[in-house]
Amino acid sequence: MTDRVIKSDAEWRDELDDETYRVTRQAGTERPFSHPGFPKGPGHYECVCCGARLFDGDAKFESYCGWPSFSRPGGAIDEHRDASHGMTRTEVRCHRCDAHLGHVFPDGPPPTGLRYCINGVALRFVPDAV
Repeated sequence: MTDRVIKSDAEWRDELDDETYRVTRQAGTERPFSHPGFPKGPGHYECVCCGARLFDGDAKFESYCGWPSFSRPGGAIDEHRDASHGMTRTEVRCHRCDAHLGHVFPDGPPPTGLRYCINGVALRFVPDAV
């Protein structure tokens, strides 16, 4: 799934609920702990906007930060410098549709040492077929 998804702002507004639009299309952040109980295990997480595969289920871990966290990407992730809010961070976006997903930090578990801190509204869990 490498084809870019390009839609107008009006098309995104029509397809997404208000919170998902604010987070994914306007680089917002959802409230912490607003998506408890995201599955961990056999399956993967995809972009809610375009369906691109983003993270494998076995990369999910509990970071207690309030957002779903992953130790490594499993697909179509782009990273960009983000100097907003008086700090420098690395923003994570979907490669396929440019949706804002969250940020990556260097305080995750071994072996990567990375914590991809992702907004739950930007993700959809797809369990492995049995």
